[in-house]
Amino acid sequence: MLWSCSLLYLNVCSSIQGNIIGSGIFISPKGVLEHSGSVGLALIVWVLGGGVSALGSMCYAELGVTIPKSGGDYSYVTEIFGGLTGFLLLWSAVLIMYPTSLAVITLTFSNYVLQPVFPDCIPPYDATRTLSLVCLLLLTWVNSSSVRWATRIQDIFTAGKLLALGLIIVVGFMQIFKGNYEELKPSNAFNFWMTPTVGQLALAFLQGSFAFSGWNFLNYVTEELVDPRRNLPRAIFISIPLVTFVYTFTNIAYFTAMTPEELMSSNAVAVTFGEKLLGYFSWIMPVSVALSTFGGINGYLFTSSRLCFSGAREGHLPSLLAMIHFKYCTPVPALLVCVSTIAVHGIASL
Repeated sequence: MLWSCSLLYLNVCSSIQGNIIGSGIFISPKGVLEHSGSVGLALIVWVLGGGVSALGSMCYAELGVTIPKSGGDYSYVTEIFGGLTGFLLLWSAVLIMYPTSLAVITLTFSNYVLQPVFPDCIPPYDATRTLSLVCLLLLTWVNSSSVRWATRIQDIFTAGKLLALGLIIVVGFMQIFKGNYEELKPSNAFNFWMTPTVGQLALAFLQGSFAFSGWNFLNYVTEELVDPRRNLPRAIFISIPLVTFVYTFTNIAYFTAMTPEELMSSNAVAVTFGEKLLGYFSWIMPVSVALSTFGGINGYLFTSSRLCFSGAREGHLPSLLAMIHFKYCTPVPALLVCVSTIAVHGIASL
């Protein structure tokens, strides 16, 4: 029983966590704090953001066992509201939502990988775009060659992300034990430098929701899960609370090393945290962000190709995209279309 639970965690839970934990937790804290107006309210936003994601994921768990089709949102909308609504959602996702999201993540990956090479300036335009394309092509090849390789990459990079965030949390607790928690005291934490409006709070939640995006990852590959009726809800119930816990305590750790002003002036909070507290090992933080984004790209490619596959199977995309490789059992045509769309409409336009 213990061994089966361990396999469930490695093969299913890590997929959800790997897709959720990307560049967001290293970038979004700045926006959440800026629109919240205080440290205490920012932490509450992170907890509530995890709660909203948990509610959404529980709804998706029910949808996943009721409509056991791959394709996630598209499959559910098509089943419930009809083919026209599903068709419109599919094409907007394939042409706009997925390409732009993946382009941002790949460019973030390139910037952090090239940062040590260009420490005193912004990496050149051509270098970031070239490295982004190389990353996309490499992961497309991996996803085309083997589903096992793709999920193994997700598992490995998820472990790396959690170790990096665990390091931040541990160092943060060490700071608390040393008495460096002035910003976390209630009198300081709820000392508002501005009165947040409803609009500002909405923007704070929007910034936080970016870091939690990806909780519906498994619903795009429901048909590829073993016993989805049992494993899909269980994986969601394990993963979302864990990610919420990690995000909240990571933000607490940030405030043991930085004032609100320092955090809001930083474009990469984790990197600033590492420079202040990790000393010689500060290089770990840029590497961690690069690893996180690399795993996020892999997850997005995995899900977007299944979305194209599902749409072609329903007749909303060319039937060629519903074909799979006879040997590797991977949706190669869908993957090629996805990476082409990302390269042409995503990276080239940013």
